[in-house]
Amino acid sequence: MSATTLKRFDDDAYLDHCEATVVAVSEAGIELDQTVCYARSGGQAGDTGTLTTPDGREITLADTVYAEDRTRILHVPAADMPALQPGDRVTVNIHWARRHRLMRLHTCLHLLGSLIPVPVTGCSISPDSARIDFDLPESTLDKAVLTEQLNALIEAKTPVGIDRITPEQLAAQPDLVRTVGAAPPAGTSTIRIIEIPGVDRQPCGGTHVANTSEIGAMVVTKIEKKSRTNRRVVVNFA
Repeated sequence: MSATTLKRFDDDAYLDHCEATVVAVSEAGIELDQTVCYARSGGQAGDTGTLTTPDGREITLADTVYAEDRTRILHVPAADMPALQPGDRVTVNIHWARRHRLMRLHTCLHLLGSLIPVPVTGCSISPDSARIDFDLPESTLDKAVLTEQLNALIEAKTPVGIDRITPEQLAAQPDLVRTVGAAPPAGTSTIRIIEIPGVDRQPCGGTHVANTSEIGAMVVTKIEKKSRTNRRVVVNFA
């Protein structure tokens, strides 16, 4: 089994390219020793981009996903791309405009969750819109009110930081986990925490902007009942 893929996006979501070595190639995708491509998880879409070899071959990436062991990242090529071999050197480039939209929307969901202090049951973040589901039996939510509150948090220009704590520290602060059924990967020595001071602090492996003002104006486009105890809130760029 190959070693864990070094996730360059964990510490710097603004890094849009890196050099890497091909570790393995299979029908499932291309494994590299390191990558800037975020792998689809936690409701956030995987990155798209390109791999370019020193001799000019370019492989378009249709998606980025985790291997079954959840430690290795696979870069899924589009159809009819040039073949790569283990040991090949490549430059990894993400489609930055798409990634940046995902970063803005993901950070927006953290703000939205702070406005609705109930357990989260799921979320989905695509480049065009995002939604978050809440364990909320009675609907007390209003689109116009939420939109106003959300944009006030965005306009507050609050920095978004990354912290790391141990599993033991997380166990002592169970309220940090907002998502029902969420748990850090087994064997993890540190837990990545996203912190928006005074607003939100919780474990999260996604990519985020550095300041809430970077999100831009947002609008709550839909609030719908998905089940007796579930309310879905959909947001998009204004």
